[in-house]
Amino acid sequence: MTRGSASRDDGGEVPADHGIQSEKRPDLPRQTGAHLSTRKTIIGLLLTLAVLAIVFVGIIPKIGSYSEAWQAIRAIPVGLIVLLVVSVVVMIVVYVWPYLAAIPGIRFGPAFVVRQTSFTFSNAVPAGGAVGLAVQYMMLGSYRVTPAAATAGIAVTSVWSIFITLGLPILGVLALLVAGQLDQSFVTAGLVGLGAIIASVIVFWLILRSEASARRVARLIQRIVNPLARRFHRQIDVTAAVLHFREQVVDVVRDRWIWITVSNLLVVLAQYLVLFIAIRSVGGGGAAEFGFLAGFGALAISRLASMIPATPGGLGTVDAALIGLLIAFGLDKDIAVAADLVWRAASFVPQVVVGIVTFVWWRARQQRLGSV
Repeated sequence: MTRGSASRDDGGEVPADHGIQSEKRPDLPRQTGAHLSTRKTIIGLLLTLAVLAIVFVGIIPKIGSYSEAWQAIRAIPVGLIVLLVVSVVVMIVVYVWPYLAAIPGIRFGPAFVVRQTSFTFSNAVPAGGAVGLAVQYMMLGSYRVTPAAATAGIAVTSVWSIFITLGLPILGVLALLVAGQLDQSFVTAGLVGLGAIIASVIVFWLILRSEASARRVARLIQRIVNPLARRFHRQIDVTAAVLHFREQVVDVVRDRWIWITVSNLLVVLAQYLVLFIAIRSVGGGGAAEFGFLAGFGALAISRLASMIPATPGGLGTVDAALIGLLIAFGLDKDIAVAADLVWRAASFVPQVVVGIVTFVWWRARQQRLGSV
């Protein structure tokens, strides 16, 4: 082994810098000790079940017929099933790229294991965000990613995910404009998204620009937060939090923001590829006139529903919005229901299963190394 390098599982070497450390078992930040109380877990589970029941039992059956949707699903040709499977594989692979962009030095294999496992915990477990966060820190540490690099990567990935969600309605409105299906309500959604993303980017830029501007932003936020904090008898030091956040992410964002942005946009496009193939698969001739841009507009705008923290991953809320938008843009109601069910099953279930497999594999690896 050469000086300044560390061994990896495949027998090769990885650089010891760029966020990868040579120690086998690094100390992890204290936030990995995050846990959920039994009460919060039960409340999250009940809320998730309630929302799913309202959407899939109460709302969707009033929009379209499950039996008609099932008939359309059963009639999907084998060739389109194969194409759908390929699109799912592409989506799962592309989903790893934001991690590669945000954590310098990490290789695809470890990034794949961590990213897929965290998806399962965060999206398939009610109120599982805190558990998913702790799991990411623990797993990244096992791959010799320094705590600082892990914190920066996780923070940047989370922030960019919010930016993309807020910015998607703008792209959706542009797609509808090109497709000639623009409506005033969608313009409103686009303008809301535009205002939100501009405000968010300006605040983010001011925080990263300098410590002085970060302090000014923090003081402004502190004035907004203080009345709420006093109401709940809490003290929140916004300045310390903002400066800590800035210190964590400023270098990564400055050096890699283009690749981070492109990789996150490619994740959305990969998800839409699955949806578009699902529409064509269940729709047959009835979906032949439904345009590519109209479908993208529907998905882009419906993603705003994922900002509602009612269910993991926007399960149910995004589905209801997506079905309604697909119908509004000209798709038959039963085809829209069938397409959403196929898209949700194809984009959610395989990734959850892969995440379970990667977590089991990682645990077995740690036991072989004597780390657990």
